[in-house]
Amino acid sequence: MNIILTFTLLMIPGAVTSIIVTGYSGGGVIISCKYEKQYKTNVKYFCRGQWSTCSDLIRTDMKDKLVQKEKVYLYDNTRAAVFILIIRHLKKQDTDKYYCGIYRPVALDSKTEVHLKVREGDQIRTVRGYSGGSVIINSKYEHEHKWKLKYFLRTETLRQYSEQISTKKVEEWQHNGRFSIHDNRSADLLQVFITELDVEDSGDYTVVFKVSEDYSFFSELNLVVNDDGCCENIIRLAATSEESVNVSCRYPQSHRSDRKFLCRRSGTYKCSQIASVNESRRWTLERQFHLYGDREDQLLTVSISNVTQHNSGEYWCGVESDQQYMIFITQVQLTVTGTNNLIPSPSSSFFSSITTPLITETCRSNITSVSPLSSDWSLIISLSVVLVLIFVGLLLLIVALYKRRQTQGADSSSKVSHIGPGQNEVVPQKACDYEEITDIRLYNDSDTGRSTVYIQDPRSDRSAEDLNYAVVNFHKKPDCADRINFSNNQNDSDYATVSYDTV
Repeated sequence: MNIILTFTLLMIPGAVTSIIVTGYSGGGVIISCKYEKQYKTNVKYFCRGQWSTCSDLIRTDMKDKLVQKEKVYLYDNTRAAVFILIIRHLKKQDTDKYYCGIYRPVALDSKTEVHLKVREGDQIRTVRGYSGGSVIINSKYEHEHKWKLKYFLRTETLRQYSEQISTKKVEEWQHNGRFSIHDNRSADLLQVFITELDVEDSGDYTVVFKVSEDYSFFSELNLVVNDDGCCENIIRLAATSEESVNVSCRYPQSHRSDRKFLCRRSGTYKCSQIASVNESRRWTLERQFHLYGDREDQLLTVSISNVTQHNSGEYWCGVESDQQYMIFITQVQLTVTGTNNLIPSPSSSFFSSITTPLITETCRSNITSVSPLSSDWSLIISLSVVLVLIFVGLLLLIVALYKRRQTQGADSSSKVSHIGPGQNEVVPQKACDYEEITDIRLYNDSDTGRSTVYIQDPRSDRSAEDLNYAVVNFHKKPDCADRINFSNNQNDSDYATVSYDTV
């Protein structure tokens, strides 16, 4: 009876399970085929096509070791009782039915049916970095994979992807040494940040999206880290507040057509972009930051005007290639201290008409502080302005004194008579000043028909013997204007009015 039962069980076909797998051209898939632990020593294989005509793509009896045949890899993890299949370099033509099989010598093989569908995707891309710099790799994904777990790892350790750096459900940066990963679910974008690049970091990497416990898909990239000495790794700069700073960053020939940018590191693994330039030999302005790209000299020139202590920090000059990755080439450490008490130079608003870069050295990336130069020029300009102001002040003082002297001379001349004997001057009556006459002596001259009045100067404090008298003659001719002949010390002068002012 037991013999019949055993024969009957051996005749039952192996249990068949089915997995639906979706991958993308240029990338690959990872398929997990589970088995019962009693089959740990059995041969494992992977074949394509209908079961009856399924042709092996790979077959092995090796345990806990990765085996490769062309673009298919098989790893039999006997501890977990699962063998892992990896298919790389997918093409649209790879869409088909496949089987994971376990060879059983006395029974039908156990198998798992796999339906693979390959969608159009990105091809393997090359990402370039530079020794001492950093790189951010962007990977766009479909919205349906928003909440899927994501990994970043070297391709050579693909079978151990569950142990590598990965995202979590929270939208935060996750770190593992120099490698960091961030899942921006609002933008359906996965970002990988690698700092302090070294030539040993060069190699093939994969970005893995774990869809389920049965399968994952991944995209591949090739990272090339150069150490050709084209560019400086780090530059430190000190400046004084309110000065201007010029920075010249060199980039390799291979990035002539890429967009150049300047960013400021605002966190451990975040660099906030300040400004960028895509055209050659044209200034781009962003607040106090001015960027100028020169493809011929392979230079990115950055100028920061009127720096303050708030501008102190870590900056990076870099390039961005078709929105898929960003290369941080030169690190700039800027420290702004103190305050500049000099008069601000009117040249602080330059760049409005500049069409050439401030720094065009071609030997290597260079950064220059214009602090000493700016101080000298500011001092020279300030002294020049002060000297000009002093000169103008002296000139105005001389002109004012000259005008004042002229005015005083005119006033004095108006109070002194320059009219000679026999000369007459007509003065308007409203300009006449009179003094009260206290001593009047009247004499009539019958020969001339004139009356003469002798008047004592009422403001004189001299004795009568020293007195001088004025002789006033009144003419009564109706056709002549009233005239007064003023006679003093035997000199006669004719006046219309007599005005006596004391200076």
